Amino acid sequence: MDAISLDATIAITALSRRTWWRRISQGTINRVSDDERGRAMLSWAEVVSHICLPMEPDDLGFILRADAGQADAQNDIGQLFSIAGKHESALYWLQHAVRQDHPDAMQWLGGCYLRGAGVPKDENLGLMWIAKAASHNHVIAQAQIDALRPKGVKRLPT
Repeated sequence: MDAISLDATIAITALSRRTWWRRISQGTINRVSDDERGRAMLSWAEVVSHICLPMEPDDLGFILRADAGQADAQNDIGQLFSIAGKHESALYWLQHAVRQDHPDAMQWLGGCYLRGAGVPKDENLGLMWIAKAASHNHVIAQAQIDALRPKGVKRLPT
């Protein structure tokens, strides 16, 4: 049986922790055995209908892989939620991917801070994340940093 963590469930449904625990205690949602990391797990089949945006079947698999800790899937789901305007959900996944040094997630997180999408607008943090992505050879982030350089100042070779 597929299962998803309570924290991921909160992120993808935009329903509160309190709401989910109430549903568990009422028996309308089944809690399954905790995973090896000790996370409270819920039945995926019962959670999927509560996702806060329409998703393609392929995207649903990405959520389970993201919850299992795959940085690429976390980044992809973070971008999907960001594009859909579900910024708090996007941040949950992007921050997980960033903790694994995922350059694309760093660049997207930087953009969130620059725009104030789901977080207070903060140019310093935005530029920091974009610069960090650039230092990991993220092509778009490198172009963004290069665009900030004064004319005639070249980037040092890596």
